[in-house]
Amino acid sequence: MPTQSAAPADPHAGHTMPALPPAPVDPHAGHAMSPPSPARTGVDLPIGNAAPPPVIVDNLADQTFGSGPMQRARATLENEHGGSPISKVQADLLEWAPDGERYGWEVEGWYGGDINRLAIKTEGEGVSREGVEGAEVQLLYSRAVSRYTDVQVGLRYDLEPRSRTYATLAVDTMLPYWFEVEGAVFLSSKGDVLARVEGSYDWRPTQRLILQPRAELELAAQDIPESDIGSGLSTGEFGLRLRYEIRREFAPYIGVAYERAFGETGRLAHAHGEAVDSTRFIVGLRAWF
Repeated sequence: MPTQSAAPADPHAGHTMPALPPAPVDPHAGHAMSPPSPARTGVDLPIGNAAPPPVIVDNLADQTFGSGPMQRARATLENEHGGSPISKVQADLLEWAPDGERYGWEVEGWYGGDINRLAIKTEGEGVSREGVEGAEVQLLYSRAVSRYTDVQVGLRYDLEPRSRTYATLAVDTMLPYWFEVEGAVFLSSKGDVLARVEGSYDWRPTQRLILQPRAELELAAQDIPESDIGSGLSTGEFGLRLRYEIRREFAPYIGVAYERAFGETGRLAHAHGEAVDSTRFIVGLRAWF
């Protein structure tokens, strides 16, 4: 067998390797690191007051279709997405009481935007065979001062039982838990001061069946003998109405209403041989378009 050759000698055998330099000292050694802060979302960032970004003026569409047609298109788009005027007419009460053949109405319409509106209100009551006993019309400028509150100023004109004009200051608001409240103060051309407070709440046993308790109070700052009104709380009406929304904008209802005259107004009614209080069964319609 051939003899195996010896392994080659290590060229570094017998050499002494130089010592390595010591590792550098970590300047943060022994320091406690704070935990990383959690990621922040848009809802927990503070509200800033930075200026808005500049308006883009070099639109490619302007180069293709011309700046004039595109400006008109943008104005139409802005108008249709929040700036357009809209209108609504709503009859809260259109009702008739078979006992006594009494009828009444309360209708409101408005035109405008989200902030400024022109509102028209009318309400009244009467007897089928005797005609209208009381009727009024209000023309108001309405301005939204918060998300659920409008302040209204304007004029009220009474058609019956006698013609009279009032300056009007009113508040229409939605309280927490969806209580609707309206309050108004009226100053007549003769210096008489009246006030009215209305409130209602819609309780929904189902999506279409609504039970509505409702109250209205009338007050006067002084005696008004020609209108048979005494100072203080003069009259109050309390009702309970159950309506069914065949459609959202068309809802017939039935209910019961109790009306009473208070204080000096009650004494004047009693002196004239009129009832101080009354209860009536009512049928009606609530509609809007």
